[in-house]
Amino acid sequence: MRNGRDEAFTAFMGARYPSILRTARLLTGGGTQAEDLAQEALLRTYRAWHRIGRLEAAEAYTRTTMVRLLIKDRRRKWHAEIPAERLPDVALPGHEDETATGLAVRAVLLTLPPAQRAVLVLRYYHQLGEEEIAGALGCSRGTVKSRAARALAALRERGVLAAVSHDSERS
Repeated sequence: MRNGRDEAFTAFMGARYPSILRTARLLTGGGTQAEDLAQEALLRTYRAWHRIGRLEAAEAYTRTTMVRLLIKDRRRKWHAEIPAERLPDVALPGHEDETATGLAVRAVLLTLPPAQRAVLVLRYYHQLGEEEIAGALGCSRGTVKSRAARALAALRERGVLAAVSHDSERS
């Protein structure tokens, strides 16, 4: 028999899993590592469900957990499985540009350190403010600003942001 917590969590996961998985893919580059990250974060969210309190807070809790797991995982010496075979991303007909853009964004994000990558994903994909990002990462607002500046400078150096002006980044 299911209790209220199980039903609420199942409803949350059913509604928000695609978004959570997209965030995990942006943070990790995709594949099984993204799925593992999302699943581990959801497991921790389920365990903390009684403390989360509001359904609206569950996604933020899960996102924060993913970012912290990613950064913690990168500190370990060995952190990846070696797949025997890698399946290519398959695009649906008519979505080639969208798929190419998504793959390009993931590839560019993977060139950044995990903490900088997390700041950009939370800032530009999730549209979070500096205070919210600082809370998710467990750091100061100044650290968020410096990580964002370093990440954008690195992308600019690689020619990825050549067409983007500095003014549009601050807005």
